Amino acid sequence: MGIAIEDLTVTFKNQVTAIDHANLEIPKGIFGLLGENGAGKTTLMRVLTTVLSPTSGIVTLDGMLYCEGNYEKIQRKIGYLPQEIDLYPSLTVQECLEYMGDLSGISKKTCKERIGYYLEKTSLSEHRKKKIKQLSGGMKRRVGLVQALLNEPEFLIVDEPTTGLDPEERIRIRNLLVDFSEGRTVLFSTHVLEDLAATCNQLAVMKRGHFLYAGSMLELLEYAKGIVWDFVTTDSVQARELEKKYLISAKQYTENGIQMRILSKEKPDVDCKPDNAMLEDAYIYLTNQ
Repeated sequence: MGIAIEDLTVTFKNQVTAIDHANLEIPKGIFGLLGENGAGKTTLMRVLTTVLSPTSGIVTLDGMLYCEGNYEKIQRKIGYLPQEIDLYPSLTVQECLEYMGDLSGISKKTCKERIGYYLEKTSLSEHRKKKIKQLSGGMKRRVGLVQALLNEPEFLIVDEPTTGLDPEERIRIRNLLVDFSEGRTVLFSTHVLEDLAATCNQLAVMKRGHFLYAGSMLELLEYAKGIVWDFVTTDSVQARELEKKYLISAKQYTENGIQMRILSKEKPDVDCKPDNAMLEDAYIYLTNQ
């Protein structure tokens, strides 16, 4: 069944409304969450992890209502990798993960087996005896992901899991999440559109507490069909004028001049040619309407 969100509103004491009467269904599999800073993504994840209670509205996990009486049961079904993770700096990777597994109520034998498996999957096996404070930012992210996976949750929430990783590590983590999502729900919040394009079939776009879009990746690309135009100019003044007049999703200096991707329903008044839409084009066009 996944997650169902109905008429969700979160208003803070300073009267700021972070989520405003939002509706969303998050099915099984990997579901992408996109949005600029301040869009409400972190607030949504805090609600889904039971850290924050909604002001109004209904949230259910596989039919189980989010309410104080169910929070303990829900927490046992959830794994969470926050954007800023607090690990134990003086413990080794192995010690830290064993301790966190113990807090989750996982048996020592099962915990050690899972730690070995996920350290191998995240290329951290050779670093298991290093203290957390000795790790790079990217390594800490990977340890954080392992701790989120240890209880093999039915619902995994990951916030920017590939931040600080090199391209090879990013691919490895993406593949791990795809494998893990079989029969489970994974909410993948990120600013890296390439990561979503490589892992998700479904996604939602948030802006100012609302969902501008929720649906398939293909439908979102269809939304941007016919609005992308490729233009090359050697005139920097003309390029600046176009930037004032149109949405520009990409700009690159090449041997032939300044190459630009212009987003417009109508053909721009320059000598340009149509191009296929990419996820980045669709996202920029959608959030600027």
